[in-house]
Amino acid sequence: MRDERFRDGRAGIDATLVKRLVTGQFPEWAELQVRPVEVDGWDNRTYRLGDELTVRMPTASGYVPAVEKENRWLPLLAPHLPVPVPVPVATGLPAEGYPFPWSIRRWLAGEPVTRANANLTGIAESVAEFVLALQRIDATGGPAAGAHSFYRGCSPVYYDDETRAAIASNAGVIDTGSIQAVWDAALESGWEGRPTWFHGDIASGNVLVENGELAAVIDFGTSGVGDPACDLVVAWTLFSGPSRRIFRMAVGQDDRTWARARGWALWKALISLPPDVGEDQQKAATELRVINDVIDDHRMASRNPG
Repeated sequence: MRDERFRDGRAGIDATLVKRLVTGQFPEWAELQVRPVEVDGWDNRTYRLGDELTVRMPTASGYVPAVEKENRWLPLLAPHLPVPVPVPVATGLPAEGYPFPWSIRRWLAGEPVTRANANLTGIAESVAEFVLALQRIDATGGPAAGAHSFYRGCSPVYYDDETRAAIASNAGVIDTGSIQAVWDAALESGWEGRPTWFHGDIASGNVLVENGELAAVIDFGTSGVGDPACDLVVAWTLFSGPSRRIFRMAVGQDDRTWARARGWALWKALISLPPDVGEDQQKAATELRVINDVIDDHRMASRNPG
């Protein structure tokens, strides 16, 4: 019977629980201090274990497939990538009322990239290099895009109903006609390439920098093999102006892939837009900036095809 403490995912996960799990299953690390990381995610909770390890805890059943996937594939991907990625060293089992498998990895130094701690033009080139290196890795036998990747790597048509509903519900806030044109173009630009590896969530929180340079890329929970268009969303969510131009030039990709990438960026921004933009103006401004930048990019591409 599922422990009620974990009924809503994140509730019930804390340093005390992690300490009990580690002590019970990995006594060799029982004396190490457990403490939360400064910047945590939603899909998983992460804790430092001593100075060299981390514990990663899924917050809901939908995130559990990533544990086995990352533990199996990250050691095979890591040697081919230009920067470090998480290296799993052990897998924990459900216990102490916690219902999911969990993992222990090596700690990776760095902090999430921001405009304040890095020159984004340089980061843009490094992220493009990472994306291309990932695409070059042999994808034979890799996990085909699907539910485990939350359909990143598939066609954005999977989120068609959700996107159209979000467009309709924000009709007084956004340019629905222009947004519909972006979305239609994304659906029409079907993917015809060979399956490649994709990360699935290249975002500021998963791009770590140290001394202003790219230091690591983390959180491969939505990774898989399929259409790499989803990995281009960072062009609008992190980069802008010169850094966006540099990323686009460095990463390449054909026009149809960029059309699908605009669709992915649009979907994410629409579903992240607060229901009442006045209640969270900063969040709303961020998502509206992405939406408007994507619209502008689509218009430019339409005027200058190829």
